[in-house]
Amino acid sequence: MRIDILTLFPEMFESPLNYSILKRAQEQGLVAIAVTNIRDFATDKYRKVDDKPYGGGPGMVMMPGPVVDCFEYVEKLGEPAKCGAPPWRGRPALASRGHPGLAPSVEGVPPSNRGQDAHDAQGQDALATAAELPSSAPVASSPPRARVVLLTPQGERFNQAKARELAQEERLILLAGRYEGFDERIRIGLNAEQISIGDYVLNGGELAAMVIVDAVVRLLPGTLGDEDSARDDSFSEGLLEYPHYTRPEVFRGLRVPEILLSGDHAKIAQWRRDQALERTKTWRPDLLAGR
Repeated sequence: MRIDILTLFPEMFESPLNYSILKRAQEQGLVAIAVTNIRDFATDKYRKVDDKPYGGGPGMVMMPGPVVDCFEYVEKLGEPAKCGAPPWRGRPALASRGHPGLAPSVEGVPPSNRGQDAHDAQGQDALATAAELPSSAPVASSPPRARVVLLTPQGERFNQAKARELAQEERLILLAGRYEGFDERIRIGLNAEQISIGDYVLNGGELAAMVIVDAVVRLLPGTLGDEDSARDDSFSEGLLEYPHYTRPEVFRGLRVPEILLSGDHAKIAQWRRDQALERTKTWRPDLLAGR
């Protein structure tokens, strides 16, 4: 699997993606994860990616030009650059392409680059061409078709079933928003689905992207080593997980249940099932609705 994350704050991902299970999964070749800075695709000297909303109102809205240009560039990539590598200087050149719902490029120039001001001529040396891209991020001839996700509070609620669904994909592209959100034409033009990790508002979609990456990658075969680990997790069967115990057998007067010391695997399995059901009834009865 390949996962691309498009964000204004790539530095936020350096630590989470380089520790523990996510790091091992990348080292073992089970998943390739790349983070790309949307701001690198801005077309003015201030690297502007947001503007005031039409119709008035508070806050700023992410402009479609830089976001769509970033997406179209990333969509063509093969193996990703290593997470945490220095971002590319300037905006890499893009080959002309069309996309559902978007006007096609003219003479190889993306729509957002037409009519650039005189500043662009002064900054030509900062722009990379496709041939000058880092060798760690070659252009693929036929990259797998990507499933495109906008991280937004308006989206479908993320849960374990959705994590399993996304884990079946060859490629994901996650777009992390900021400010008041995305210009609506981004969602329409990219035919993107929307996902939310909960009914609350964050400062941006970066934390939501981290949650989804973590939940999806741990479901990839070989990631956890023991396949039973993911199968026994909370929510894997619509129930909370059973309680766990380890050594010592007695801790401050609290003893490990005798059934877990019995060696009778059938009885242990039944006990764990009963405990999972009881916990779900007590703490998350909503999960049992309709069962």
